[in-house]
Amino acid sequence: MWRLQRAAVACEVCQSLVKHSSGTKGSLPLQKLHLVSRSIYHSHHPILKLQRPHFRTSFQQFSSLTNLPLRKLKLSPIKYGYQPHRNFWPARLAARLLKLRYLILGSAVGGGYTAKKTFDQWKDMIPDLSDYKWIVPDIVWEIDEYIDLEKIRKALPDSEDLAKLAPDFDKIVESLSLLKDFFTTGHKLVSEVIEASDLLLLLGSPGETAFRATDPGSESDKPYRKVSDKEKIDQLQEELLHTQLKYQRILERLEKENKELRKLVLQKDDKGIHHRKLKKSLIDMYSEVLDVLSDYDASYNTQDHLPRVVVVGDQSAGKTSVLEMIAQARIFPRGSGEMMTRSPVKVTLSEGPHHVALFKDSSREFDLTKEEDLAALRHEIELRMRKNVKEGCTVSPETISLNVKGPGLQRMVLVDLPGVINTVTSGMAPDTKETIFSISKAYMQNPNAIILCIQDGSVDAERSIVTDLVSQMDPHGRRTIFVLTKVDLAEKNVASPSRIQQIIEGKLFPMKALGYFAVVTGKGNSSESIEAIRDYEEEFFQNSKLLKTSMLKAHQVTTRNLSLAVSDCFWKMVRESVEQQADSFKATRFNLETEWKNNYPRLRELDRNELFEKAKNEILDEVISLSQVTPKHWEEILQQSLWERVSTHVIENIYLPAAQTMNSGTFNTTVDIKLKQWTDKQLPNKAVEVAWETLQEEFSRFMTEPKGKEHDDIFDKLKEAVKEETIKRHKWNDFAEDSLRVIQHNALEDRSISDKQQWDAAIYFMEEALQARLKDTENAIENMVGPDWKKRWLYWKNRTQEQCVHNETKNELEKMLKCNEEHPAYLASDEITTVRKNLESRGVEVDPSLIKDTWHQVYRRHFLKTALNHCNLCRRGFYYYQRHFVDSELECNDVVLFWRIQRMLAITANTLRQQLTNTEVRRLEKNVKEVLEDFAEDSEKKVKLLTGKRVQLAEDLKKVREIQEKLDAFIEALHQEK
Repeated sequence: MWRLQRAAVACEVCQSLVKHSSGTKGSLPLQKLHLVSRSIYHSHHPILKLQRPHFRTSFQQFSSLTNLPLRKLKLSPIKYGYQPHRNFWPARLAARLLKLRYLILGSAVGGGYTAKKTFDQWKDMIPDLSDYKWIVPDIVWEIDEYIDLEKIRKALPDSEDLAKLAPDFDKIVESLSLLKDFFTTGHKLVSEVIEASDLLLLLGSPGETAFRATDPGSESDKPYRKVSDKEKIDQLQEELLHTQLKYQRILERLEKENKELRKLVLQKDDKGIHHRKLKKSLIDMYSEVLDVLSDYDASYNTQDHLPRVVVVGDQSAGKTSVLEMIAQARIFPRGSGEMMTRSPVKVTLSEGPHHVALFKDSSREFDLTKEEDLAALRHEIELRMRKNVKEGCTVSPETISLNVKGPGLQRMVLVDLPGVINTVTSGMAPDTKETIFSISKAYMQNPNAIILCIQDGSVDAERSIVTDLVSQMDPHGRRTIFVLTKVDLAEKNVASPSRIQQIIEGKLFPMKALGYFAVVTGKGNSSESIEAIRDYEEEFFQNSKLLKTSMLKAHQVTTRNLSLAVSDCFWKMVRESVEQQADSFKATRFNLETEWKNNYPRLRELDRNELFEKAKNEILDEVISLSQVTPKHWEEILQQSLWERVSTHVIENIYLPAAQTMNSGTFNTTVDIKLKQWTDKQLPNKAVEVAWETLQEEFSRFMTEPKGKEHDDIFDKLKEAVKEETIKRHKWNDFAEDSLRVIQHNALEDRSISDKQQWDAAIYFMEEALQARLKDTENAIENMVGPDWKKRWLYWKNRTQEQCVHNETKNELEKMLKCNEEHPAYLASDEITTVRKNLESRGVEVDPSLIKDTWHQVYRRHFLKTALNHCNLCRRGFYYYQRHFVDSELECNDVVLFWRIQRMLAITANTLRQQLTNTEVRRLEKNVKEVLEDFAEDSEKKVKLLTGKRVQLAEDLKKVREIQEKLDAFIEALHQEK
């Protein structure tokens, strides 16, 4: 029956295409008619043997899929001619062919739609890998330099050729529309086509293939169970988490392989270091710029606005631990609750073949893979911190510069600051809190500094101090990265996990940030290795509810992701600001050079170190000039200085007591004893003191002597400081006194005057010494008794009451001496009483001590005048001296004494001159060099001793030029890396 229906439908279609006339042919050609129509129209066709069907003129049709009634079809009446063998097997064949054709077309369309939808779903599930572009080696991005991609593209077929291979979807759509119009004419075949299309659409749903339509046991026949939205969300979250973990493991594997490859490449570069000049890395060049800026004078108006990562946080919040995880080594000293970071530590991270650390001012490398080197590094950092902290302080603003190299390290510059405290505890300086705040603000107020704010997740957020400070420095959060540490403890202790989510999203703090991260930095055991902490961190986040419930995103956890994000932010900030800073320094350099040309047009631009070197050469030249002093000059000044030092002792303690004796034997005995005592105890030491003072005077004279037009007064303070420090350090040879004592004793033992010239020289020396003492004595008497009558009349001066008493006493004592010119040196008690009574009789009250003091000066003058008269008598006594004063009343033993003293002075001066020129001048030159070397290493002393506008201007010029040159080199390398 269904065959007859399909044949009727086919005939109906054909009749609509031809003219309705019985027994006659139409105008259309036979080839353009439908297969069934041709067989009906030509009844005598040789291949057709049709039977007469039994048609129903009208019927009701329903769809098996929609169960909706279709409209009735009115078929046109058919006029039957003579058809003896009527058979409809061709119509049956055509219907089957039509069904197969459209089933294939429908399957193709449904399968394409299903494949496209499945591809879009999988594409949405794949995470964004743009953040991991750094994993791909640089050679991949530069592959176009090695492979001609244009030639490959031309070798591939054109898009038009490829389009020819694809199906013509426009024709497919057009055919489907024609089929729809064709089958809506009212035949049952329409329902079957619709059933097949619906089946294809069902089989073409997401996750299924179009080829399942032919499977009789497909899942579409199974009972459908409705899945709730919550189950779908949980299933998708689980799949997403597994996908993220899968890609995380892939990234870790690629990162490890990349780390090993880069290590091999760097080791290869290390092997060829002697064959070619090693090129500095980009981060090392940038770190050098920051080091120069840190040494730059902070009082100058050019501020340092170059980027760096500033690590701030409350005390014991985990700043140091985060830094160690980024550096992949336990490099900082640790303490439980104790302040360990006492000064800023600048850590420059860079790639290298070996994991090592070294200080900026040291050549020692610490191997971070060895525990003993790590312990030594921590101890060295602690010592440097304590050295930077001044007495009476707890923290210091001076920066410790440390470079850490290793394979796989992210390139950046971080500054670890002392932890912010709320209360000053015992043992801390009172201003510790304010000092830490000022240090932190000084680093954070740099508009290009990246603030890494560390918050302890195991304590209440309301107890945080650093967040308020960070929000003041960066209120809009354009350069702040927030890090929540100890998340494992926070998850255990916090009752509501959503509170951690609020912290990460920045809803509990007034501060804003570029990004929020959660990390775990260990279990609280200081002996844990970095690898163990990293494994524990990854294991925790894999099993954490925070990640499974999507409170935290995968890219917000682990220190590895934090390190990548900080490094990207750092280099982005560097690229955006470094050229602007370079332009600023160019303008500053131009201003300084213009100022120098206007103020010092004829002077070279010598900075403080260059000026120090110039002054050092001048000082060494002046020290060498000491060796050019003639021996005669040395001996003259030594002899004169030594006599000035010992003359008082010779006259007062040796000559005057011996002269009081009554005969020559007693005189000589007394002189020998006193000379021996003097030589054993005082004379050598006095001689060495005189020699050292003489050397100091000559050294000072050469140091301070003006050099004419070439003299530069800018060196005066430095030369004076070098002279004082050298004199303080220099000590005379300890063995000099012992040898000198023997020489002096032998010289004083000799009494033989060989000729008249030496005799006359001794008399001249004695006269000079006695006249100098007589002049001093007369001055003392004048000061005692006041001005004489000439000065009182000419200069209107008067005597005091005490001077009048001394004058009356002097007059009384002079009368006594006139009566007895050979009076001994001391007054007897009855003589003192007589003088006092005589004065009282004239109304002058005197004290016995005043009489003794006046007598000492009066008798001294009387004795010196008598000695000078005796010296004149001895001028012709050399003849009697040769005869040992036999048969002569003249005795000149005092002349022999002064000859012995004079000869001892000459021999001592000669000995000291030899010690000076042969030993002490060289030792002094050595001490000067040591002092200069110490000053060269003490920058504070150089700043103190070499001052002035000229020095400061030259110093600023040098620094700005150095900074600009390093910045230009860094910018050029940065462009080359791009």
